[in-house]
Amino acid sequence: MQAPLQARLGDVKAQVQARLDRAIGALPPGELRDAMAYACAGGKRIRAFLVMESARLHGVPDDAALPVAAAVEALHAYSLVHDDLPAMDNDDLRRGLPTVHVKWSEATAILAGDALQSLAFGLLADPAIGDGATRRLVAGFAQAVGGAGMVWGQALDIAAETAAAPLTLDQITQLQGGKTGALIRFAAIVGPLMADADPAPLAAYADAVGLAFQIADDILDVTGNEDVTGKRVGKDVAAGKATFVSLLGLDGARDRAARLVDAAGAALAPYGEAAGNLRQLARFVIERDT
Repeated sequence: MQAPLQARLGDVKAQVQARLDRAIGALPPGELRDAMAYACAGGKRIRAFLVMESARLHGVPDDAALPVAAAVEALHAYSLVHDDLPAMDNDDLRRGLPTVHVKWSEATAILAGDALQSLAFGLLADPAIGDGATRRLVAGFAQAVGGAGMVWGQALDIAAETAAAPLTLDQITQLQGGKTGALIRFAAIVGPLMADADPAPLAAYADAVGLAFQIADDILDVTGNEDVTGKRVGKDVAAGKATFVSLLGLDGARDRAARLVDAAGAALAPYGEAAGNLRQLARFVIERDT
């Protein structure tokens, strides 16, 4: 990872963690609050980084973008907590630690996820954002994470487990465009939404990066080391699940991811050198080992 990207990622991580800690710390003490804080600790914060860089490109100050970045990460944490549940992916390891339902209980994990989703929308009510931008953000956020976005993608993923035939490449692309890509896309267009500008270039960038991110995840499920990734690997192969790797092969998946990174960089042309961090991020997405 190049130094400017590493430094900016580190700065965003620290700012977002502090904002989440403050919001969660204001809640009544107890198991629920502890589980929420646990779920929100760590992570790459790629979605938060997209929010902050997107905002910077459109002249939106960090103090206005930060609540949105925290909201996106709270929502992402909720999705992971629920996705790890026995009724869904049934994972026992996340970010190198026991998943929330393993550390506490399924009931606590469900409630922690519910509360994190509510917290995310509450963070969008921060006065620093501004009323006009808040309305656009809430509408876009709800679209991205609900029944036409992330949750829809999760539903497609569950349905695929009992489908009569493995998914095709187009079907996997559609599924991941909802499950993984929709929130990434929202994060990337926060800047234009707040500035009431054209979101098309960053939407195209995010669509390419989101798909490359998922392909990299599929590759790591085959080639990764649990001690490094912090989560179980080999689950897709064991389950006979159709993935980008199973359909394209390792070399084909890597080639597809590389071409998506090139497409992401091309989409940033209107921003010139100012989008350097986002170009570096696209490369990092497919070179990471976690």
